[in-house]
Amino acid sequence: MLHYPNLPLGSDLIDAQLPNTQGRIYRFSDFREPVLAIVFMCNHCPYVKGSIAELVRLARRYPGQVAFVAVNPNDYTRYPEDSPQAMDAFVAEHGIPFPYLLDESQEVAKAYGATRTPELFVFDRERKLRYHGRVNDVPKDAAQVQEHTLEIALEALLQGQAPPVGEAPAIGCSIKWKPGNEPNLTIEPTPSAGR
Repeated sequence: MLHYPNLPLGSDLIDAQLPNTQGRIYRFSDFREPVLAIVFMCNHCPYVKGSIAELVRLARRYPGQVAFVAVNPNDYTRYPEDSPQAMDAFVAEHGIPFPYLLDESQEVAKAYGATRTPELFVFDRERKLRYHGRVNDVPKDAAQVQEHTLEIALEALLQGQAPPVGEAPAIGCSIKWKPGNEPNLTIEPTPSAGR
């Protein structure tokens, strides 16, 4: 099985500083809200397009309680729909109220073990990872959503509780790595039957 090790639950925030499209630098550790939600996303992915309204709704629902920070790690030279200019248009089109940052080196996505867009990493007041995964169970079609997984996790954290589900596999497009920049994948042996 291919395995790209990700950040285990309980891990400390991996701090980073990234620019927005105007060059303003944001540092993850500068956000003071009790909960920090880092979302790796892009503009062109249909799963992001299908779930961006929910992300915007949640950001507007929890001002001062949850800081949302979006990070675009995609190679926009090969995927121009994810360019900085397209990011600005995407922000305007969807009324995104949180920073949308560029990870041009892709080092932040690698450090987090992110593989998909959208993919969430949610940290509590002590900046320990408490939720990792998807926005909801059908991010491509809001009308079909049965479980608002991220919202459930945020509600629990804001009440001082552990999310009922700490990890829910991210559903989305693969991150578009620059040629030669793909993360190393390790191959785990398949367990033998009866073990």
